[in-house]
Amino acid sequence: MDNNPFLPCLNELVRCYQAFEAYSTAHIREINLTAPQFDIIATLGNTPGMTPKELGEQTLITKGTLTGIIDRLETKNLVQRTAHGSDGRRQIVQLTEAGNALFDAVFPAHMAHLRKAFAAFTAKDYARIEAALAELRQAFVVAGAHQ
Repeated sequence: MDNNPFLPCLNELVRCYQAFEAYSTAHIREINLTAPQFDIIATLGNTPGMTPKELGEQTLITKGTLTGIIDRLETKNLVQRTAHGSDGRRQIVQLTEAGNALFDAVFPAHMAHLRKAFAAFTAKDYARIEAALAELRQAFVVAGAHQ
């Protein structure tokens, strides 16, 4: 008897993520960005900016990695760091005019690219998949709380 009946589920979850990542990243490379750079631009789009901490929480990019990505985007004149209004020691990262123009061009194009992969799904399918993923996520949250 299999002592780990959850392994096929985990295997499929990982393979699903890998397939998504490959599909998504191929399109992002076509627009001359890395996946983390796109993630930051997409997260900052239509916002007044965020602190690096907020940006890290929204993107799940680690602090050490985030700094380098922001540096490279700043070199490309796509983001800028400004002083936080209420706390001069903190910074706000925001898109520049060029960054906003890039966001306006690439975000809708990337959403259209992703939409192709979801074309066969119905609203009922989305609800079922979302519920199953939420249930799985919650299982990890609960298990982590009991450590």
